[in-house]
Amino acid sequence: MGNADYVYPSTSDEAEAKVAIPPPQPFVKSLKYNLKETFFPDDPLRQFKNQSPPRKLLLGLQYFFPILEWGPRYSLDFFKADLISGVTIASLAIPQGISYAKLANLPPILGLYSSFVPALVYAMMGSSRDLAVGTVAVASLLTASMLGSQVSAAENPQLYLHLAFTATFFAGLFQAALGLFRLGFIVDFLSHATIVGFMAGAATVVILQQLKGILGLDHFTHATDLVSVMRSVFSQTHQWRWESALLGFCFLFFLLVTRQFSKKRPKFFWVSALAPLTSVILGSLLVYFTHAEKHGVQVIGQLKKGLNPLSFGDLVFVSPYLSTAIKTGIVTGVIALAEGIAVGRSFAMFKNYHIDGNKEMIAIGTMNVVGSLTSCYLTTGPFSRSAVNFNAGCKTAVSNIVMALAVMLTLLFLTPLFHYTPLVVLSSIIISAMLGLIDVEAALHLWSIDKFDFLVCISAYAGVVFASVEIGLVLAVGISVLRVLLFVARPKTFILGNVSNSGIYRNVEQYPNAATVPGVLVLEIDAPIYFANSSYLRERIGRWIDDEEERLKISGEASLQYVILDMGAVGNIDTSGISMLEEVKKVTDRRGLKLALANPGAEVTKKLNKAKFIDNLGPEWIFLTVGEAVGACNYMLHSYKPAVNDDPHKDESAV
Repeated sequence: MGNADYVYPSTSDEAEAKVAIPPPQPFVKSLKYNLKETFFPDDPLRQFKNQSPPRKLLLGLQYFFPILEWGPRYSLDFFKADLISGVTIASLAIPQGISYAKLANLPPILGLYSSFVPALVYAMMGSSRDLAVGTVAVASLLTASMLGSQVSAAENPQLYLHLAFTATFFAGLFQAALGLFRLGFIVDFLSHATIVGFMAGAATVVILQQLKGILGLDHFTHATDLVSVMRSVFSQTHQWRWESALLGFCFLFFLLVTRQFSKKRPKFFWVSALAPLTSVILGSLLVYFTHAEKHGVQVIGQLKKGLNPLSFGDLVFVSPYLSTAIKTGIVTGVIALAEGIAVGRSFAMFKNYHIDGNKEMIAIGTMNVVGSLTSCYLTTGPFSRSAVNFNAGCKTAVSNIVMALAVMLTLLFLTPLFHYTPLVVLSSIIISAMLGLIDVEAALHLWSIDKFDFLVCISAYAGVVFASVEIGLVLAVGISVLRVLLFVARPKTFILGNVSNSGIYRNVEQYPNAATVPGVLVLEIDAPIYFANSSYLRERIGRWIDDEEERLKISGEASLQYVILDMGAVGNIDTSGISMLEEVKKVTDRRGLKLALANPGAEVTKKLNKAKFIDNLGPEWIFLTVGEAVGACNYMLHSYKPAVNDDPHKDESAV
């Protein structure tokens, strides 16, 4: 069975090869290497090697301002494509900006401000060719929810506005700091499942909030959970305005039909892109000619003309509001950053170019810091706008400049035209956009592949919808972190068997035909060994030994003599892990078994050597491969049996 006929090649080159112990490295050198691998895995400084000082200066400027790299190569053909894309996304940015500003309980004009200055900053600093900058619904909702819990936008609008600027300032600082200090991996704790559930939950909450505009209600709950919203809606049935509801559902139907049309016919992407602006124009004309504002249809009202006023003097750095602004900035900043980078990477993959995540963090953070000083609130790269930009055939970030110029012209000359825009149209635009964020197919995909990921997704969704946006986010991240901890604390261990007609050893559950070796138990440890999992591994290895001995006893096969631990997947080990191996060694000795290690890595071997474990185990019992270890054990089995204690099963429970 297995390698029963294997003869240990005691004189071959393979047998003479030993596991090498790496030479000792100075602590400072080792620390420097580990820090480099942690924070600079892409080695961004390699381009500066062997370059002259002027060249290094230019490369440094190009790193922070990519426009200096691709700008000299810009052509007229590129400009034609970017011009079309920029005008197209501007037609979407204007109504969306106004809508999302209302969602954040901010003056509608801020939505236009936020599509002007930040877009110019990103065009110079961003590395994505397809990202279209603007406000997003989820960040707007979070801003309203978190700031609204401390300051009422209705009772103290000026303080609320200043806190929104301050939160944007801290969001930008946090985002830029993550990029500068190479801490972008923090955003990775928002797993795909978390984002799918959170975005769907936030979209559901946003849709529920739009019932106020659709039904024409003057008063509405500040809570975002489903129960509170439904209670608020159905407790005011006597105030529902059928005119507003009819108008809202008509425009929502129009928006959904155009989106479905463009989805089925991608060449007509501009139909759905222009639909929101068309809705605003038609709605405004309808209200103007029918005087619907006198019959319960609420309108935007007067919008101030002119470009962004400076707001650096409006930032609030005093208690008790400073902590609220910082907390809001960090939470909204992380969400906006995750969305922007994910969207940018998605479209970069389609066009086969690379996006530097840390560089994007610096760009997005800088544009939000600058935006907070110029009357803007939080911006990022929304998917809907970026998708339109991509489908319109944009070539570079110049499309953002074109969009910004179109918004600038709107701010200078066209804002009075939005006076009669009905709020119900803005609600319809938001609902239409939010329906695209509820990705049922992605949730079903998670269910079919990984039930735990689906649980994370549903937990995030339920937390947002039934509790609050903040609780949903904390719950989702908490479950994701718990899963990471479980991966670390409960690593997988497998019994390995020999694949027939080869020297390869694989998991017997995955390869049922793989043959185990009589008298030898081969176990694979599939994770680094740390203090968090050392106790579990000690107990699990002991249980594997117990199960194997019981199986052999029942089947009448030869008794267990050797235990081989395949350490190939153990990338690192700490002192607790070494203590665990020492305990396993003692217990196997007491049970009359011989312990062997196969394929330990450099870091593991170095630490085991320093801890004198290799000397304790015996260097001859550490092998390069599992096959070599099995061969040696097989050879020993057919030569003589290892010495057995008088009571080999004494203290079996010690493992």
